[in-house]
Amino acid sequence: MRRGAGLLALCLALVATFLTACSGDADDDTVRLRVLAGPDLAVLSPLLGELKGETGVDLRLDHRADAETKTPDRDRYDLAWLSSDRYLRLTDKYALRGLQRTATMTSPVVIGLKPDVARELRARVPGSRLTWADIADAAATGTVRFGMADPRHAGSGLAALVGVATAAAGTGAALRPEDVSCDRLRGFRSGQTLTADTGPALVDTYVDHQDQANALITYESDLLALNASGRLDDRLEVVRPEDGMVLADFPLLLLNPAHRAAYDKVTRWLRRDSVQRQIMRHTLRRPVNTTVTRDARLREPVGNALFYPDQPAVVEALLADYGDPDRRTTSQVVFLLDFSGSMRGARMAALREAFAGLSGADPSASGKFTRFYRGERLTVVRFGGRVLEQTTVTVTGPKDLTALADTVARGGYGDATAVWSALDHGYRTAALDLAADPDRSVSLVLMTDGENNAGLSYAEFVRRHKALPAAVRAGVPTYPVHFGEADAGELRRVAARTGGRMVEAADSSLSEAFKEIRGCH
Repeated sequence: MRRGAGLLALCLALVATFLTACSGDADDDTVRLRVLAGPDLAVLSPLLGELKGETGVDLRLDHRADAETKTPDRDRYDLAWLSSDRYLRLTDKYALRGLQRTATMTSPVVIGLKPDVARELRARVPGSRLTWADIADAAATGTVRFGMADPRHAGSGLAALVGVATAAAGTGAALRPEDVSCDRLRGFRSGQTLTADTGPALVDTYVDHQDQANALITYESDLLALNASGRLDDRLEVVRPEDGMVLADFPLLLLNPAHRAAYDKVTRWLRRDSVQRQIMRHTLRRPVNTTVTRDARLREPVGNALFYPDQPAVVEALLADYGDPDRRTTSQVVFLLDFSGSMRGARMAALREAFAGLSGADPSASGKFTRFYRGERLTVVRFGGRVLEQTTVTVTGPKDLTALADTVARGGYGDATAVWSALDHGYRTAALDLAADPDRSVSLVLMTDGENNAGLSYAEFVRRHKALPAAVRAGVPTYPVHFGEADAGELRRVAARTGGRMVEAADSSLSEAFKEIRGCH
């Protein structure tokens, strides 16, 4: 028995020694912490051994693509290390409430442009200082074709989307629900040709498909590292938009309070000046310590740091409207334009000016976000007492916009105003187009300056609308533009019935009204 017991003890000792060796840690004083990490933190792996040696804390990073959009499992992880925790704090504030957080480095979301495109865009802009509006304008014309991570999954993609939408709103403040209920991102979105679920995967996708895109929207650090990697045919010029950027601060979060002492050791080590310099060299992210001299490539001021939304509804609206960036969407707008006699003169001049602005003649920031964009299908219907003319184009270039402008520029006025007959015609057009392409997004814009005095009555229009296929009734809104002596009450009712809303041109101008409507379709 003694011999057997001794043999058993020896075996147990050997097993314990073997397990200790396999763990890679024979030091009983080492604290091992499980860390949920975003994919953007993988670049710090070379520093973790040094951190363990100097602090006695062994960080075991589990890199997950959904780390920034899924509430961390506190039973599984002790810490979380993300590029940004803003989305989680917004969508599940109770999950992160009261957690200790420490910023470890920073990087803004910026734009990388191929040199020829950068030169072309800068030549158009006074002072050569590009904005998100300039990028959206160039995307709408097909000049800029960009890659961006999927904002539904990646912090860099969502930060870019917030930046563009904030610039489009033009308020200079955090986005509110009313700022994105009619957001102006369709033209910008039309320029996206590459995507991926994470920032690192996006970089690899761009490297493999450089012929499909001439721009990359991601963290400044990613672009600088990519330029230094030797993997590019053309190095990208880093553009920090003049109208602001969203910053990531790569916070380390304490999920398990029992490890507060180890967490404090780690954060103190990470924020040492010497370590901040190492982080900067390894990642090309900006140090959080102002005492650290920046790499020459990081000395360009960040400028205006844009506010992140503070309401979940804002982010939900942005993501819902932007949709799946892997899926190409087709949008169509049917413009029903009143060409009755009362539109002669100044009113028609205002309408033509509004269409010229939507076709690219409006140089303002709002004009750049709301212009007609490449791939968009547009129908213009001129009506008086009946339909006078109809023109449909899919925008591929200036010639298509010229065809629309010619339709609006032509004379030939009607002697009456058949508002509801024109709207009924618009819905029949939409029904045919949806039947041909059920995935198409279709909306109607109705502009009139007078009351209905010919054709269908409102009641008859409603009866016909009820008889339309369900997909048309539920999915095709009408956005009336109230102008002149039109019946505002009836226009509001038809907007409410169809899921649209009325815009009042009398409060501003016809151009501003059309720009506001452009964001709603």
